[in-house]
Amino acid sequence: MANVPNHMYRQSGVIPYRRGVNGVEVLLITSRKGKRWVIPKGVIEPNMTPAASAAKEAIEEAGVRGDVDERPLGKYRYAKWGGVCTVQVFAMAVSVEAADWPEAEFRSRVWLPLADARGRVDEKGLKAMFDDLSKRVKDGGRPMMAPGDQDATLWPRRPSRRRRRTP
Repeated sequence: MANVPNHMYRQSGVIPYRRGVNGVEVLLITSRKGKRWVIPKGVIEPNMTPAASAAKEAIEEAGVRGDVDERPLGKYRYAKWGGVCTVQVFAMAVSVEAADWPEAEFRSRVWLPLADARGRVDEKGLKAMFDDLSKRVKDGGRPMMAPGDQDATLWPRRPSRRRRRTP
């Protein structure tokens, strides 16, 4: 069992979404090892709210920025570091998608219809949040980026050494 501080088990994440031509689409990213589809998430940063920390993870892991709804969609749990992490999840209406981002070398990303995204994630608790997101967006989602909108200047361009893996 690893000697991991308790605060490491408190995490937050976002489900990035936009309105696509066929309805609401969700952005999924690959896990760091490229074997699973996940949402951007991580340990809640000190001196940050869970929502603000989740927004930071979205920038780093997926290269997206947007409006994070402060009302959580819910929580899910998963095993890691010899314990159980609890992840508080927020909806994020994406307004900027960078062509390059800090973890682009390690992660791939894909926009999917809600139902397809739900089928690709492993965590049972997370799957239910896609249904909640659908209801929330239907009841008053905010304006979002159109498919294909990007801001290539969000991150400095690095030499292309990427190895993108798709599970």
